[in-house]
Amino acid sequence: MGSTQLERFRMNKQRRHILISSSVVTAVAAFGLPPAFSGKRDVHGGPVDVHIELRAAPDLINIRPGSPTQVWRYKGKLLSGDPGVLDLSAGGYLGPVIRLRRGQRVRIDLINGLPESTIIHWHGLHVPEAMDGHPRYAVDPGERYTYEFTVVNRAGSYWFHPHPHGRTGKQVYYGLAGLLQVSDAEEDALGLPTGAQDLSLVFQDRSFDSENQLIYLSERLGATPPQRSTQGGMMGGRMGGMMGGGMMNRGSTRAGGMGGMAGMMGMFGDEILVNGKPGATLDVVPRAYRLRLLNASNSRIYKLAWHDDTPLTVIGTDGGLLEAPLQRNHVMLAPAERLDLWVDFSRWPAGTPLTLQSLAFDSGTGGMGGMMGNMMGGSGALADGAPFTVLSVRVQGGVPHAAKPLPPRLATLPAADPSAAVNAGSAKVFDLTMGMMKWGINGRSFEMLETTALETVKLGTQEIWEFRNDSSGMMSMAHSMHVHGQQFRVLSRSYGSNGGAHPESAGFIDEGWKDTVLVMPGERVRILKRFADYTGLFLYHCHMLEHEDSGLMRNYRVVA
Repeated sequence: MGSTQLERFRMNKQRRHILISSSVVTAVAAFGLPPAFSGKRDVHGGPVDVHIELRAAPDLINIRPGSPTQVWRYKGKLLSGDPGVLDLSAGGYLGPVIRLRRGQRVRIDLINGLPESTIIHWHGLHVPEAMDGHPRYAVDPGERYTYEFTVVNRAGSYWFHPHPHGRTGKQVYYGLAGLLQVSDAEEDALGLPTGAQDLSLVFQDRSFDSENQLIYLSERLGATPPQRSTQGGMMGGRMGGMMGGGMMNRGSTRAGGMGGMAGMMGMFGDEILVNGKPGATLDVVPRAYRLRLLNASNSRIYKLAWHDDTPLTVIGTDGGLLEAPLQRNHVMLAPAERLDLWVDFSRWPAGTPLTLQSLAFDSGTGGMGGMMGNMMGGSGALADGAPFTVLSVRVQGGVPHAAKPLPPRLATLPAADPSAAVNAGSAKVFDLTMGMMKWGINGRSFEMLETTALETVKLGTQEIWEFRNDSSGMMSMAHSMHVHGQQFRVLSRSYGSNGGAHPESAGFIDEGWKDTVLVMPGERVRILKRFADYTGLFLYHCHMLEHEDSGLMRNYRVVA
């Protein structure tokens, strides 16, 4: 049986209800996998430490003054496990916060109460192929999908969101996203802020019509969705929608228009929401906090800084704690990236008004990209790279609490060793391309089950990959590249013909373990990735979700 036939057989067999048993093979401590789980056998349908039900369903939420807003959201129910595992108090339309510990065995039942197919991707988690949320496993309305896996990731800030082919951008935009936090003994020993001083901040930009309803591109929730190409392209449904009135049929909405063309460029809303709320204000007491930042916007990049130029102290990235704290005047945060900040609010007097800003920057979206950014931002107010306030902070009164100094070393991380890669002398090149109105990688758009020889890797090896964003002119755009499976290390960046540093390089946080990396126009970024524990088909793609839905996504296959 050929590889494609085998995949189709497995997809049909597993589609409706899947509980896959898998063997967690010897973990490599140097790559963040805990040795305690070496050789542990996962039991099919056996006992678990945590059992959760997540229902994806429509709902009505009061987001802005006036009429409630129709959304899609995850509603959680804890079926077994410690009550602290599931936090339903996140508010707004965002899903619950799931708090797990490294080593726990987890079962999660997804019930699809939406009018279209969906599936969940556990963003940043290292899980078996059938647990990763590949779109080939999407379940139809009324059906369920059962995930079961052991948490092998280090402590860190992860998240979950839908991943159906061609509809990921829409489903995330309408509210389907939630946070997943992992803890472990290494992190516990540091004495970092906990409880009310450990806060998650989810950044998203959204656009509303005059009736407070979300507008995604030219589509309002509840309207008949445009038809889409089975290959995720722009021709047919998307381009037809643009040419058939989608470009101008927006009524009183201010942003998100241009139909299919906007789908190719990315969705930029004209209001910033933090934890699902516009105009967010955070009240803090004068003591140290841990702020877990997630950019869950569809396409927007944030250049974050305090309004008074107080340096930011970064303690973690996508894959958990850094080796040591870093201080930056500002940080760049691309879609799907996470950053953990340590902030001592006792340094400001009570009553001090603070604002977290997104500073102006050149996004590099020349030509059509720049035009679309301005149009999507409401007369340029929130254009791609425009400055705006993200969050207001109020320091409350009270006796300042002396902050415990951060230790000079937060975690033990191995040095990235490019010489250990099987292709140490020649990186695999992945060009981020545009042709025939479709995004692609090396000129190929997404194919549900297909991979090339370049996209085939061997279990137990490491490889160097190079993402090249050499586009220029009208189609010059940044891309936020996410690779499923194990986390990776960023080795190097080069920009322009002379291979220098990008103008925004001072804000890039490439240290530590990553699963998403920003590749600006004109940049080439090299990463070192290990392929361990699980064979199968996994995704790599741009996390500007409209780019992903429009073809900038491919599979890679891990073979024994």
